[in-house]
Amino acid sequence: MAFTYDSSGKERFREELKKLDIGLEERMSHPVGLFPVGQRQALTLLMATMNPKILLLDEHTAALDPGTAEKVLNLTRRIVEEHQLTCLMITHNMQSAIDLGNRILMMDSGNIVLDIGGEKENMTVEGLLEKFRSGAGKALDNDRILLSD
Repeated sequence: MAFTYDSSGKERFREELKKLDIGLEERMSHPVGLFPVGQRQALTLLMATMNPKILLLDEHTAALDPGTAEKVLNLTRRIVEEHQLTCLMITHNMQSAIDLGNRILMMDSGNIVLDIGGEKENMTVEGLLEKFRSGAGKALDNDRILLSD
């Protein structure tokens, strides 16, 4: 599937693609399925944020290399700020949650065991792990989370 657009929206979309700074504005006639994963993620994020009221992100950087993940997270931050969006981001990367979130919810077996809002100053991943341990009554044992930067 290639990009679809009407003639009146073509220039606006090209300008939005330029903001991604990854060259997609020159590939508007190319099949999206042939794009690298990072470019598809950035394009999906752009399309999802062109006129939303709320942005829901579920592990939107999980399959990306660290450099591309950082670019996508920076793009996410910029779009959320520019459009004043409410954003719910699910992530196993606790450092990203600390850096980007204004409220952090941690769950265990479908239950919220930790709800942190407005008290994130000087929070570290280790401190978040300790708060989880206190709230859940057990240590976090998910290697994917523990190894996240």
